[in-house]
Amino acid sequence: MTIFRGAVLDTPDDPFAGGTLRSCSDEGLVVRDGVIVARGPFAALRPAHPDESVVSLDGGLLLPGFVDTHVHFPQVHVIGGIGLPLLDWLERRALPEEERLADTAYAAQVAADFVSGLVTAGTTAAMVFGAHFPAAVDALFESAATAGLRVTAGLVVSDRNLPRELLTSPEKAYEDSAGLARRWHGTGRARYAVTPRFSLSCSDPLLAACAAVLDDVPGAFFTSHVNENLEEIEKVASLFHLSTYVATYDRHGLVGPRSVLAHNVHPGDDELEALAARTASIAHCPTSNAGLGSGLFPLARHVRHGVRVALGSDVGAGSGFSLLKEGLQAYFTQRQLGDAGYALTPAHLLHLATAAGAAALDLPDVGHLSVGQRFDAQWLRPAPGSTYDVALRNATGPEDALGKTFTLGTATDVAAVWIDGDAVVR
Repeated sequence: MTIFRGAVLDTPDDPFAGGTLRSCSDEGLVVRDGVIVARGPFAALRPAHPDESVVSLDGGLLLPGFVDTHVHFPQVHVIGGIGLPLLDWLERRALPEEERLADTAYAAQVAADFVSGLVTAGTTAAMVFGAHFPAAVDALFESAATAGLRVTAGLVVSDRNLPRELLTSPEKAYEDSAGLARRWHGTGRARYAVTPRFSLSCSDPLLAACAAVLDDVPGAFFTSHVNENLEEIEKVASLFHLSTYVATYDRHGLVGPRSVLAHNVHPGDDELEALAARTASIAHCPTSNAGLGSGLFPLARHVRHGVRVALGSDVGAGSGFSLLKEGLQAYFTQRQLGDAGYALTPAHLLHLATAAGAAALDLPDVGHLSVGQRFDAQWLRPAPGSTYDVALRNATGPEDALGKTFTLGTATDVAAVWIDGDAVVR
């Protein structure tokens, strides 16, 4: 067993439902076989475990590992392609790069870069948009397994409105997806996610094939995009002749408790009601929404309707892997909405980046640092003399320290990461 000693912050009780930030400036966490078996003030905890080794985490904060609910593995090399709206960005930046992943050796390098980017930013679990090529998705799962990352991912499928090299048929989409699920779903920390790119690039027969995979793979997840961009929404409406974007998935039975839909910047109230009724989750990707000019996310409406929301980095339209940056941009977005925005606190931001994501990905034993939870954690320790260091040393309390962390902290301040008690970054 090991005792981790430091200043610990987490949100086991949902701040959106009246919960508050839990904190202790000198907490002890006893970890055995990757599980937290005891927690309490270090001075009280140490006498009960006098012979255990102690890992002292001085000068920073111990937080749960981040859970990223929407991130694109093939797009790590195109981060920073600014100045374009969604559909132009896809055509000129993302899709040409995604075509390159037909080269398996190149896909393996991208996978290594991608997984490294996630874990060094403090992310320990993620819902990942895979690639359009099965061998590239194998490379992603292999790289994630090497690092120990908890990854839920799958083959991206489309059968229209994309470059020919990225298209498939409903029959082949089913065959390739089912094959990947047989290889990876439930293997180690990997799980499979049925992943049509978005309704703009998918016909009803293809979405029906996705539903068949979901039915045939017990415990599989579903992920895609919804209501991100007004032009996209208009085109989807013209293709499907349905009243809502959500309905394009829902009529195939694809929307449920294990469904994570990215963005939802422009939802109708009936869509929010449907998402809430099916206990689906939305991945809010604020830097991507801002960078592509997609719009301001209506968080307050989601909360009022009872729709589950967590954070996603949306690399590569997003500005990087750090959910600290996403949390800060989420705060800015709600401020820009004025009276229509949601008054986010630092505790809300931490919850969106950790426990809310764990709930969306059905990971009940991660997301906070309570007894019985897996020890998925990160230690943020600012460089001595940095602005973040000065601000953190002068924080007036834990909530203020957390606010300064979301404002000033970056991936370079992540000094250590553990998954299941094993050090991934140290």
